[in-house]
Amino acid sequence: MQSSVPTAWPPHIRPESREPVHASALLLAEGETRGRGPRPMLQGLSERETALVMERARRKVLYRGATLFTQETPHDGIWLIETGRIRVFYAAPSGREITLAYWYPGNFVGGPEVFGVGSHCWSGMAASNSSVLHLQGRVLKELVAQIPALAINVIEGVAFKGKCYSALAQMLGTRSITERLAHLLLHLADLYGVPDDEGGVAIAAAFTHADLAHMVGATRQWITISLKRLSAQGVVQVRRSQIVILRPDALQLIKSEGDA
Repeated sequence: MQSSVPTAWPPHIRPESREPVHASALLLAEGETRGRGPRPMLQGLSERETALVMERARRKVLYRGATLFTQETPHDGIWLIETGRIRVFYAAPSGREITLAYWYPGNFVGGPEVFGVGSHCWSGMAASNSSVLHLQGRVLKELVAQIPALAINVIEGVAFKGKCYSALAQMLGTRSITERLAHLLLHLADLYGVPDDEGGVAIAAAFTHADLAHMVGATRQWITISLKRLSAQGVVQVRRSQIVILRPDALQLIKSEGDA
């Protein structure tokens, strides 16, 4: 379903917003890439420049689970996330998947060939009901030639994604699955944690065992068994679709084993 771009924009991409905000992302990484993203793609543009981008973009509304783009299909520009959450992942011929990141409003997806040449390296789907703004490759190329701030934001966005995927490759190659799971649970608690009645920290976001498996490079069955083991040890508590962190110190110890 497509429609023309609205004139009212969320605060994170309004041209009058000048505060140094960042577009958030969820990814398995450490250091400067953890828990934050680049500047929103339209941040720093004037009202006239933002209006020019809006005139050339097309909005697409996606329901949860809908495919946005598929690996090995031709590029057709990028999509700026307006609302919702987009999961970018790689699917192997065997059917196994690895989640590269969940991208939130202000980020764009569809790279690295932002100008629409070549084929997609990964796939993208809506992890929740979402709306995105599509900029065709040739259109984006024309816009970045006219708007320096947009060009800088696109370059910074591509650079950030490159660092993210490099960090993911390093973690997959150097840390055990157990360490990666501990790291992910602590990361989710940091992003979505709310105090629990029993003194723990509940992860206030719905991620299935399959979602966790795709993020750490494991199977859903392995995640289920591992969470049961951590639950028996009093480290976490699993309540249907919610995970409560009871002993973050124990998870930190598991995560730190890879640093020793």
